[in-house]
Amino acid sequence: MSDHDDAHDGGHEDDAHDHDGGYEMPEREEFSHDPLGHAEVHAGMTVGELVEQYGHAGIGAADVHEAADIYAEMLADEDCTVFMSLAGAMVPTGMRKIVSDLIRDGYVDALVTTGANLTHDAIEAIGGKHHHGAEHHDQKTPREHDETLRDEEVDRIYNVYLPQEHFALFESHLREEVFPALEAEGVVSIERLCRELGRANSEVNEEKGIEEDAGVAAAAYESDVPIYCPAVQDSVLGLQAWMYSQTSSFSLDALSDMTPLTDLAYDADKAGCLLVGGGVPKNFTLQTMLVTPGAYDYGVQITMDPAATGGLSGATLDEARSWGKLEKDARNATVLGDATIMLPLLVAAARDRLD
Repeated sequence: MSDHDDAHDGGHEDDAHDHDGGYEMPEREEFSHDPLGHAEVHAGMTVGELVEQYGHAGIGAADVHEAADIYAEMLADEDCTVFMSLAGAMVPTGMRKIVSDLIRDGYVDALVTTGANLTHDAIEAIGGKHHHGAEHHDQKTPREHDETLRDEEVDRIYNVYLPQEHFALFESHLREEVFPALEAEGVVSIERLCRELGRANSEVNEEKGIEEDAGVAAAAYESDVPIYCPAVQDSVLGLQAWMYSQTSSFSLDALSDMTPLTDLAYDADKAGCLLVGGGVPKNFTLQTMLVTPGAYDYGVQITMDPAATGGLSGATLDEARSWGKLEKDARNATVLGDATIMLPLLVAAARDRLD
């Protein structure tokens, strides 16, 4: 036998074929027998039934099924304190009532969100409305389209329009119904501002007989659920608060919310988080576990950001486990997709299971 033959023969000593030419099954640590199925859909099926069918499939469908399963278990666990973070334009794009209903039904113990969502939430509570719009115009360039909207005093959020007069209404609401009560207290926490905003939204909504629901901040106020808004300065709400502070004793303490939020996490028997979008709300929610003895037992996130960018918004929850933000044995799932599609899907599927 030649040297070449010796080398060739030696290279097959670990091959899956025995010397008689038969097949020898390799040892498999990763693989287990779990055949993929094929999703079935039919007229009249519920969202919960559809998501159950996703469990037979792979890729994103399997992720949605796993996320719905974890989220339902999180909500059903009576020992679990549920934190929800809400970033992105979720209120102006029509997700407002989904969030306020979760709060009113006792499925949120603390909400971390943006000043923008609170701004648009208040606008709807006191009688303003967002409108269907367009991101472009057939006979105009994108720039010309937005220049026209500027002339017409209409703000655009992708394909949603908001007339600018609603911001004037919001400013009056803050100056008449929210800030005066806080001015007497001097320097207050951002959570205190959010609570007072919720009270004012609730009362004005009822007094004026506004057809639209009083919304997220009002639901939190009525349900005694704290709202944390760590980047409130980055919004019209924060801008108006700053302007009011220039001629009054009112101001905000950015650090004072850290204690009650951390205490809530510290005292939790179990903890779970639903992270809608990324940014500051996501990190603010996760970092509470860095100064507690425990970590999140459940975690579900919806994001459109890929992990490869290295940014926090796309960071996986497995990465968060390395920081001690999730327990080693925590159940967690990430759903990649538009939150205006995925949030209703997950909430509907979880509610279906809970019912």
